[in-house]
Formats: sequence, C-alpha cells, structure tokens
Amino acid sequence: MSPSGELDYEVVDVFAPRAFAGNPLAVVLDADDLSTEQCQALANEFHLSETSFLSAPEAGDADYRVRIFTPYAELPFAGHPSVGAAHVLVRTGRLAAGTLRQECGAGVLDVVVDEDGATLSGGRPTLEDGPDPAALVEAVGLAAADAAGVPAHVAGCGLPFTFLAVRPEVVDAAAPVPALLGGRGVGEGVSVLSWDAATSTARARVFAADLAWGEDPATGSAALGTGVWLVAAGLLAPDGTSSYVVSQGEAMGRPSVLSCTVTASGGRAVAATVRGAVVPVARGRIRVP
Repeated sequence: MSPSGELDYEVVDVFAPRAFAGNPLAVVLDADDLSTEQCQALANEFHLSETSFLSAPEAGDADYRVRIFTPYAELPFAGHPSVGAAHVLVRTGRLAAGTLRQECGAGVLDVVVDEDGATLSGGRPTLEDGPDPAALVEAVGLAAADAAGVPAHVAGCGLPFTFLAVRPEVVDAAAPVPALLGGRGVGEGVSVLSWDAATSTARARVFAADLAWGEDPATGSAALGTGVWLVAAGLLAPDGTSSYVVSQGEAMGRPSVLSCTVTASGGRAVAATVRGAVVPVARGRIRVP
C-alpha cells in the first residue's frame, strides 16, 4: 500500500474476443494489508460481478494469493477472476509467463499464462443429482417441451452449478422466475444451454441462484462444470480428454468465448481446464477504505 493510502488497480475484459466484450474484472494489486471489510467495500465500489485482490501467498507452494469478491460476498474460487488476475501479474512484469501457482479458497491451482490470455485448471470435479428438469425449465421461464431430455446435474470444479439443456431456439428466451428458482438446490446458479455435438459447442446463459448478480456474460467456473456435466450426461467421451467450447454473453451484448477441456475416466470427469483471452481496458489508483 502506498503512503498516500491508495492502491493500483486494473480493469480487464476476460474470455473476450475484443475489448468491451467478455466479462469485466477489477484487479487490485498489493492488497496484502486489506481486511475482509475493506476488500468488500472496494468490490462494491467497482460494482463489477467480481473483483480480484492480489497479495503474497500464504501457502509455500504458491506464487501469489487471490481473494475474490462480488459486490456482496467473498467467493472461494471463480474462473474469470483467476484468469484475469494471473494475466495482469504477467503483463505487468510481476511474474514470468508460464505456469503460475494460484492460492485461493479452493486450494492451490495451476494457471498457465501466455501473451494473449490464460488457462485455468479447476479444482476437484464434483457431481450430484440436480433438480427435476421439468420443474427447473419452468423456473427459468420456459415450457416443459423446451427441455432437451438430459438430466440436470449439479456439477463443478470449485463452484457447483446446475446445467439445464434446452432446445437451441429457446436459449435466448430464458427468463428466471425468482420465486420458482429459489430453493431449487442449483448451487451457485443455473446454466441454461444448448449443445451442438457437431462443433462441440455449448451456447449458454448463466443465472445466479438468488439472482443477486443476475446474468453473467462469461462464467469460467460454470464452463469447467459444463465439462463435468457433459461427461456425466454421455455427451462427451467417458475416457480420455475432450475439447469443447462455451459461447456465452451474446444476449448481454458482451460475447464471450471459453475454450475448455475435460478429462474423464470410467464415465466420470477427473479434471477440467478453461482458457480465455484477457484484454486490458483501464487502470488507475483507488483510495483505501
């Protein structure tokens, strides 16, 4: 922290094919001395979906530590805050490109950074039965006939999401009904998506479980969970490593591309990665609360 009581920050667009697309992220540097309350106040001030706070690691095998806050709460892990923060550290010369070890609430994870972006390895894959798709499709404002006939698992690699497959032509029509979505046990939120097997592409929209952050233009943690769900649903190979793409954010005017892999054994995911480009858009200094 500077003697003037200010900290340097950057704003970057993550999973972005260009500036002012993807998911915007604020990255606060040298945040070692900030309390939880100060981090929360700054995240609320930026009022983006998430803000990353970077500091020296506490774990001996990590290169840095990141704390991730929404305007309302701290998260143990999230995709675009991890990808964006790692890329800022390399682009600003604080760490060398290559494999970085990131300490966060989900443990110490690898982030591989190159000139254009970064690839994140998620945490341990998790999989649970999800809500009845017939009930869930109604909770996101669609008709029973819109469901694609695939189980709605709760899956993740650090943060769990529920995945609801629907007909391609109704993805843009999804409009969650808070009274129906609440209490459905959907984890952090629900990804309403269509799957194109020919191109291995999921076209997704991701909504918060409680709608506190509404809809997200690019959700790295949900993209990781998508691979876990795809394997469980029999839509990707039960063994070996498969590649897939998540296309998100078009409905919000912020098109996003998340390039992913999932590694499976015996019909169950054992690892997943998500990669995206990072585009810097702003930098400055912010007063410490």
